Amino acid sequence: MSLGRFDTSSRDKPMSEINMTPLVDVMLVLVAILIITAPLLASRIALDLPKADGAAQAQPQVEALHIALQADGALYLDDQPVSQEALTQRLQQAAEANSETEVQLRADAAVPYGQVVQIMGLAQQAGLNKIGFVALQPEK
Repeated sequence: MSLGRFDTSSRDKPMSEINMTPLVDVMLVLVAILIITAPLLASRIALDLPKADGAAQAQPQVEALHIALQADGALYLDDQPVSQEALTQRLQQAAEANSETEVQLRADAAVPYGQVVQIMGLAQQAGLNKIGFVALQPEK
């Protein structure tokens, strides 16, 4: 039976390298968080909504189309960029499917009133008369 030597000259030298495993673990967690949250942040449309006093919005019982109008005039339908012609077609399709479909319009505070009225006119020409304006509650 062989026993180990008690000689101190053959001991391993102290480790002088950095252990990279914890760093790699932390970086993988950060990448996973970024992958999960990036699509959520990218789908948001930056609008400076006006503030107004009013009752809290009731949950609609019917389908609603969400139209957003940015200050630069960009149109979005359900958070997807859309041209005015495509918006007109989609409004007509929604009116044919259900004339009680509600249009919820979110317009930036800097958007000229004429552009808001133009979008309202498109919805009414398509046969959708339920139009709601989305605004923020003022801070008290």
